[in-house]
Amino acid sequence: MKISYQRLVMRKIYPLVISRGTSGNSENLFVHVHCFGTTGLGELAGTKDADGENCDTGISELNAFVAGLDDDKHPSIHDIWQRAHAAGVRPRALAALDMALWDAFAKSCGQPLWRVFGLARRAVPTSLTIGINPPEVTRERVPEILARTGAKYLKIKLGSPAGIAADQAHFLAAREAARPFNVHLRVDANGGWSCADAKMMLQWLAERDVDYVEQPLVKGAEDQLPELFKSRPLPIFVDESCWFATDIPPVAHCVDGVNLKLMKCGGPTEALRLVATARAHGLQTMIGCMSESTVAISAAASMSALFDHIDLDSHFNISNDPATGAQMIDGAVMPPDTPGHGATLNA
Repeated sequence: MKISYQRLVMRKIYPLVISRGTSGNSENLFVHVHCFGTTGLGELAGTKDADGENCDTGISELNAFVAGLDDDKHPSIHDIWQRAHAAGVRPRALAALDMALWDAFAKSCGQPLWRVFGLARRAVPTSLTIGINPPEVTRERVPEILARTGAKYLKIKLGSPAGIAADQAHFLAAREAARPFNVHLRVDANGGWSCADAKMMLQWLAERDVDYVEQPLVKGAEDQLPELFKSRPLPIFVDESCWFATDIPPVAHCVDGVNLKLMKCGGPTEALRLVATARAHGLQTMIGCMSESTVAISAAASMSALFDHIDLDSHFNISNDPATGAQMIDGAVMPPDTPGHGATLNA
């Protein structure tokens, strides 16, 4: 197995403001892995968090891990995932390696990745996200985003540090601006509410045509979910609270569904386990993204048939997306019908 890298800066059209802060441009790492007689492509979406993953940490972790592998032209992807995870390769770097391996394997089979997974080329429409903004900014951005993308669902970020009054003003501005587009509304609080505020906001949002609420409570407050769940007027999904399949059983009795992300769980291998675990507990499934280009979006879209809800929209907020691959068709991000996950870098 041979590995090489490209580093590229992704420039956001709009900085994304959520409850925990603002996400601007990111430097992403594109990982080329040669195995199975071909080359697969993966992506690490970098973060500027002090203890987060970036291109430097990804290269360091992956080089150290790959150097310890046997020279196997036909490795077991599942075994490699387990070994890398046990060796301390963190989720974003592991996701880049894992999706590159699956891409190469599917190419060696001459099949699209979705078919290798035994899936149909099918997807529900994706949500497009509007970050936390003053109402006047929200009123400007929502029509531009919906007109440019043709999205059928709008996900509104709430959990503003300014409080629930600010959340309500932002939500009402987004709802008003979206009305001409006849889209459905979803909400993601990114853990920005207390349990008391979450109870109030769930009821308030249920009266305003919202489909569901994602991550109402901060990661670490899962012990409060049963209280919120028992009288919920809307479905509750968790995101930050669930990284790996093992995180699902402790909360399965007090949520309606889970949102997985390749950058969070370490790639398609663990994503398949997450979906299977969620379904075994009778939960709904969702897939999201983190500042990813069309490369990682295409890998995620290859699994689209497994999900009840989809948020594969980060590439629509990149002004210099370096790749081609998955395309928006009637509101849904559809994987290509070509070998591998179908994404290629343009340069």
